[in-house]
Amino acid sequence: MKVVRAEIIAIGDELLYGQIVDTNSHWISQELDLMGVKVVRKTTVGDDRKDILAAFASAEARADIILITGGLGPTQDDLTKPLMAEYFDCPIVENPAAVEAVTEFFKQRGREITPLNILQGHLPTCCTYVPNEVGTAPGMWFERYGTYWMSMPGVPHEMKKLMTGFVLPKLPTLFPLPVIVHRLIKTVGIGESWLADLIRDWENALPSTIRLAYLPSLGHVKLRLTGFGQDKVEIEKDIQKQIELVLPSIEKYVYGYDSESLESAIGKLLTSNKKTVALAESCSGGYISHLITSVSGSSSYFQGAVIPYHNQFKEGILQVKHQTLDSFGAVSEETVKEMSRGVRELFKADFGLASSGIAGPNGGTDEKPVGTIWIACAGNGFVETKKLQLTQDRMLNIQLTATAVLNLLRICISEK
Repeated sequence: MKVVRAEIIAIGDELLYGQIVDTNSHWISQELDLMGVKVVRKTTVGDDRKDILAAFASAEARADIILITGGLGPTQDDLTKPLMAEYFDCPIVENPAAVEAVTEFFKQRGREITPLNILQGHLPTCCTYVPNEVGTAPGMWFERYGTYWMSMPGVPHEMKKLMTGFVLPKLPTLFPLPVIVHRLIKTVGIGESWLADLIRDWENALPSTIRLAYLPSLGHVKLRLTGFGQDKVEIEKDIQKQIELVLPSIEKYVYGYDSESLESAIGKLLTSNKKTVALAESCSGGYISHLITSVSGSSSYFQGAVIPYHNQFKEGILQVKHQTLDSFGAVSEETVKEMSRGVRELFKADFGLASSGIAGPNGGTDEKPVGTIWIACAGNGFVETKKLQLTQDRMLNIQLTATAVLNLLRICISEK
């Protein structure tokens, strides 16, 4: 089966200047990958006539489908439409259906339409008009020499509406596409190389129709299994069989699959075990609480949190002993033990979590350099602690601490 090749062209100076992040290309790539279309290049080009025309010509030489975002506004710096008309050598004229749609869009919102807005309903004669139900810039579909083009607005929700409503359903009618199935096994608490060592034999024995990719991120490693074939049900069965084969080797590190987050997995564990949690966050500054409460339904298991940034509040709110702080310091195993016990008691929770450390970039010493973090989880009759030696980057340290704390809670729920 022939590989269907796609190219994405994102147009706009604001993308090159870093004023706007190009999330469109990322989303489009994911959607095309799920359909078995291979993205061979992503190009970002500024609002320059020669550069845009060169990008069009370059893409046409290698791609079967070209998806363009941006440059469709009503102002003079929006060049996509006139340059597509120039590239395909056809005039721009009024499209009655497009003008009517733009007019109705403004009417429904009680806004007066301007002559510039009317011009958005003028389109190249060689394109197929694709209505934009959530915006004013129409989509434009072109076909030439066996290559298909779609021009869409750069506004993400408008682009997604055109992709899901028109482009993605159309692709299977134009190309024979393979069936591709992805599954993600999500792990935490183990590095990529150590994980690879654990599953080397299993990886080497994978069938040729299934590929494995390691996708590391902050404190996590995702294993992506990708199956290829013609029968989706059979591919899903084959992938599930491989998951069941590898799971005994890595089960203690696995917290979820596919789109599940660590915080949502924690929520499920707490809910199924009918347990609650409270937090005392010093160096993490409330970030862990933010993650936990980002999950719908977290009020059933999240009791509350305190951020005792200064020692007087560790003493006054969490009942950390003055002697402990004086002898060992705020960043110590002894202190986080008492913090976790104190917050558990304060909120009458089943589990109390605590973090205290030197997030940086300042504040470190020879004994306790920047990135030194202590975390703890207190439960009924136990306290588990862990020392982290992290980085010089403050935000990175906060994020890594959050992952480590949530993982420590996961382990305590599972093992205690």
